[in-house]
Amino acid sequence: MRTFLITGANGGLGHAIATQALQTEPDSRVFLGVRRGRERAEALAERFPGRCSCIPLDVTRLAEWEAMVSRIVSECGRLDVLVNNAGGHDDGLLAMMPPEKWSQVIQTNLDSVFYGCRACLSPMVTQRSGRIVNVSSLSALLAPPGQTNYAAAKAGVVALTQSLSKEVARLGITVNSVCPGYIETDVLAMAAAARQETISRIPMRRLGRPEEVAMAVLFLASPAASYITGAILKVDGGIL
Repeated sequence: MRTFLITGANGGLGHAIATQALQTEPDSRVFLGVRRGRERAEALAERFPGRCSCIPLDVTRLAEWEAMVSRIVSECGRLDVLVNNAGGHDDGLLAMMPPEKWSQVIQTNLDSVFYGCRACLSPMVTQRSGRIVNVSSLSALLAPPGQTNYAAAKAGVVALTQSLSKEVARLGITVNSVCPGYIETDVLAMAAAARQETISRIPMRRLGRPEEVAMAVLFLASPAASYITGAILKVDGGIL
C-alpha cells in the first residue's frame, strides 16, 4: 500500500490527481490537503471511505505541514508520494503591483513547495524511498506579461525541483515537476474571443483536460519512473 499527500485537492487539477491515484492504485491511502473551499475534496473522501481523508492544511505554514506529515506517518507508518499542487495567481503589471500581491503569490506557489518538501523528506529519508512531484506551470518556461510574481514563483519551483533531485537521488527519492499549459479547469476564466484565440495558438487546437495532467503526475510518482529525477515535463499540447 502506498500513501499519498496531495495539496490543492479541491481544485480541478488536485481533484483529478487524487481521483486517478485512488482509482489506479486500489490499495492506496490518499490524504487531501485543503486550505479552503473543501466541498469537492470532501465529496471525494466520501466516495472512498477509509482510503481518502480530507485534512485542513495551510501550505504557507511549516508547522501545519509538520503536523500533517506526523499524522500521516502515525496512521500509516510511511509517506510514499508528495504532490505539491496547491497554488494560485494574482496577475498585474509589475510597475503597479503592491508588495503584498508579490509576497502572497510567492508564498502560495514557492514557499509552500519548500515547506512541503522539507516536511516530507524526513519520513522518505528514513524509508530510503519516496516520490515528490511539484506542479509548476508553463508560465515558468514561457513567462507572459502581467505574471511577474506567478512566473517567478513557478520558475523557482522548477529550479528547486532540479536542485533537490540531486540532493536526495542517492537516497531512493525522486523529485520531478510537471508544467501544465492551458488546462480546462475552474480557474481558466476567459471570454469567448480570448479563449478561441488561445486555442488557435495551441498546436493541438484544444485545451488540456485535468486527467491528462493527472496521468503525467502519477507516472512520475509511480515505480515505473524510478530512474527519472530532476525532470520537467510539459503537458501543454505542444505550445512550447
